[in-house]
Amino acid sequence: MSKNKKLLTRIVISFALFAVAMIVFKLTPLRSYEAYAKSWRLDDYRFYAYSIPFLAAYIIVGYSVIYRAVRNIFNGRVFDENFLMTVATFGAIALCDFPEACGVMLFYQVGELFQNYAVGKSRKSIAALMDIRPDTACVIRDGEEVTVFPEEVEVGDVLLVRAGERIAVDGVVIEGAGSVDTSSLTGESAPREFVEGDALLAGCINLSGAIKMRATAAYVDSTVAKILDLVENSATKKAKTENFITRFAKYYTPVVVFSALFLAVIPSLITGAWAEWVARALNFLVVSCPCALVISIPLSFFGGIGSASKKGVLIKGGNYLELLAKQGTFVFDKTGTLTKGAFDVTGVYPQENSAEILRLAYIAENGSLHPIAQSITNYAPHVSTEGYEVKEVAGKGVCAVGNGEEILAGGPSLMRERGVEFKECASAGSAVYLALNGVFVGYITLEDSLKDSTQSAIKELKESGCRTVMLTGDNERAARSVADKLGIDEFSYGLLPQDKVAAVERLKENKKNDETICFVGDGINDAPVLTVADVGISMGNLGSDAAIEASDVVLMKDDLSAIVQTRKIATKTMRIARENIIIALGVKAAVLILSAFGITGMWCAVFADVGVAMLAILNSMRTLK
Repeated sequence: MSKNKKLLTRIVISFALFAVAMIVFKLTPLRSYEAYAKSWRLDDYRFYAYSIPFLAAYIIVGYSVIYRAVRNIFNGRVFDENFLMTVATFGAIALCDFPEACGVMLFYQVGELFQNYAVGKSRKSIAALMDIRPDTACVIRDGEEVTVFPEEVEVGDVLLVRAGERIAVDGVVIEGAGSVDTSSLTGESAPREFVEGDALLAGCINLSGAIKMRATAAYVDSTVAKILDLVENSATKKAKTENFITRFAKYYTPVVVFSALFLAVIPSLITGAWAEWVARALNFLVVSCPCALVISIPLSFFGGIGSASKKGVLIKGGNYLELLAKQGTFVFDKTGTLTKGAFDVTGVYPQENSAEILRLAYIAENGSLHPIAQSITNYAPHVSTEGYEVKEVAGKGVCAVGNGEEILAGGPSLMRERGVEFKECASAGSAVYLALNGVFVGYITLEDSLKDSTQSAIKELKESGCRTVMLTGDNERAARSVADKLGIDEFSYGLLPQDKVAAVERLKENKKNDETICFVGDGINDAPVLTVADVGISMGNLGSDAAIEASDVVLMKDDLSAIVQTRKIATKTMRIARENIIIALGVKAAVLILSAFGITGMWCAVFADVGVAMLAILNSMRTLK
C-alpha cells in the first residue's frame, strides 16, 4: 500500500472514531465540556467514556507526527512543524480538551495528505520525462540476439530495434529506414523521418519496422543519461527565494516557540490563570508552523521546472528560473541560433553567364565540407570534375587546376591576391567570386535565412522590456542585415569565441544589480560564453555534450519561441511564489496577534497553519498549467 493510501486509511478510521466520540459527547447529560474538564476524576467512568474514543482517534492519526517529532529532537532538529503540532496537542490533552487535540491533529494530517498529493502531482510532470529511460537493449553478438541492460552496451555494438521499442543508446542507422517518435525529448508530436546513415538518439521510439544501428556512445555518455541526470539534480540548485524561506524558517520558528513560552509563563505568574494563558500559548504555537512557506515555495519552483519540461525545455535549477523572470539582456549568437545555419543561394551574377559560373563553382567547391561550398554544389548542376586538382587557399578560398583551366573560387582577398580585377558585391549575405584563367567571371550570393520563429521571439522579448544583443563572427554587412531585419538593439561582428566571452563579461560589468545577462547559442562553439553568462541557454543540439553540460537551460527543440514560453513560465512561477509569501505571512501575523490576546481559539490557529498551507499549495499547483 502506498504512503498516501495508508495515511488516508488512518484518517478515515480516526475520523470515524472522532465522529462517534463527538456524538457521545453531545448526547451526554453533561453538555459543558469545560465544566466537566474541571471536575473529572480518574474513578469516574464518564471520564473514560469521553477521553478514550478521542485519544484512540488521536493516536491512530497522529502517531507518525509524534514519532517524527521525537526522532528529530534526537537528531538535533527540534523546531519543526512536527514538534509544534505535538506540543500544542499534548497541551490541549493536558487541559482535557480532547476534541480539540484530536480535531487539530486530524485536520493537520488531512493537510499533509493534500500536500503529498500536490507534490506527487508536480513530480509527475518531471517523472514523465524519466520514462525516456530504456529498460533493455537487444544487441547482436556472434550472430545472436542478446538482451542486455543499456549500461552493458559498448561503443560499436550493433543493436536491433523493433517497432515500438525505445532506442537504448545514441547510434547511427546501418540498416533500415522509417520514422521515430522524439516527443519525449523535444516535445514535438510530429515523427522524424530517418534513413541509413542518420544518427538517432537514445530515448526515441522506433515507429517503423525493425532497424539495425551501431552504438556511437555508451549509455552513460548518451543524451538520455545526461538529460536524466540534469532533471534529477535540478532541485539541488535553489533560487534565492527558496533559500530565503529556508533561512527564515530556521530563525522564525525558535523565536515563535520562545515567544509562546513567554506568553504561557509571564502572564500566568501575574494573573494566576494558567489554563487560559497556556491555551493561548498553544494556539500561538500551532499558528507558528511555517508549513505554508516551507512547502509551497519549493513546490512552486518544482512545478515551474516541470511545466517547462513538458514544453521541451530543461532547466537545471530554480535559481535559473528566478533569473529568467527578471528583466535583462538576451545575447544571441547569429549562425545556427537566429538563423538556420544553412546557406541558400540567392543569386548568380551576371545572370546571362549563370550556367558557366555554376559549372566553375561546382568543379571548385565539389568535395569541400564548408557549409557555403556544400550549398553551392547542391544548387549547381552536377558536372564532371575528372582531371581537376583542387587546392585550398587557407582562409581565402580554393583553386582548381586541370584540363587547361585554372579556376579560383573564394572571397575578395583571393581575387586581390591573384591580381584579378573584379566588382565587389554590395548585397547583404555572403558572396563567392569566380575567376577563370585570371579573368573575373561573376559571383554567387548566398544568405543564411532566419529561422521561422526568430522574428516573433525577438519581438516578444523586446515588448516585455528585454534588451537584445547579437554577437557573430560574420562580416559587418551580413550582421547588419540580420540585426536590421529583427530590430536587434545592438550587435558586434567579426568576433572569435574569446571575443564573445569578453563581450558578455563587459555586459555583466555594466549591468544593473537586478539585471540578468542570458546568452543563447548552439552549445558547441559557444560553450565558453554559455558558462560566463548569468544564464546560458543552448538550443537544437540534443546530441551535444556542450549543450547539456555547459548550459543552464537546454531547449530540446530548435525553436526560439521556447525561450519566450520559458520566460513566461518563470515570471508566473515567481509571481505565485510571492503571492504565497504574502498570504502565509499576512494570515499568520494576524492570527498570532489575535491568539496572543485570546480572541481566537485553536481551530482558527489550525486554519492559519494547515488551511493557509493548503491554499498556498493549491496556488503553487497553478505553475503546472
